[in-house]
Amino acid sequence: MRKEIERKFIVNGDAYKSLAKGVLYRQGYIFSDKDKSVRVRVFNDKGYLTVKGASTGISRLEYEYEIPVGEANEILEYLCEKPVIEKLRYKFQFEGFTWEVDEFLGENEGLVIAEIELPDENAVFKKPDWIGREVTGDPRYLNSNLVKNPYKNFKE
Repeated sequence: MRKEIERKFIVNGDAYKSLAKGVLYRQGYIFSDKDKSVRVRVFNDKGYLTVKGASTGISRLEYEYEIPVGEANEILEYLCEKPVIEKLRYKFQFEGFTWEVDEFLGENEGLVIAEIELPDENAVFKKPDWIGREVTGDPRYLNSNLVKNPYKNFKE
């Protein structure tokens, strides 16, 4: 059983851009609700199908499979909810952990989120100085919800 243990934070500034090159990700949801989602993603000329379960704390079940990129692009175009999520992902190591910073484009432009995947829920980690408030428990920041309610509609 594959479990994802992840925390999310708002990013302040753009210091993350000096740590890695941004890679374009396109992803869409075939199905999503509060308990599960089925996603298709394309990046680096590869396609992926991902099934995720409901969150329990900061953990949830996750299964990911590589699929032909042509089929992934067709699924994004014809079967996924719109708008498709587009973002630049910056991935780097900091203090022994891998961080991923997503700079959203399109309907979610202006939103920048940092994620850290942890080995267990009680793992202690150091945050880069530019990491802002935590949004792990806020469902608005789930990518699947950013399709239904894009960042441009947020009233902070």
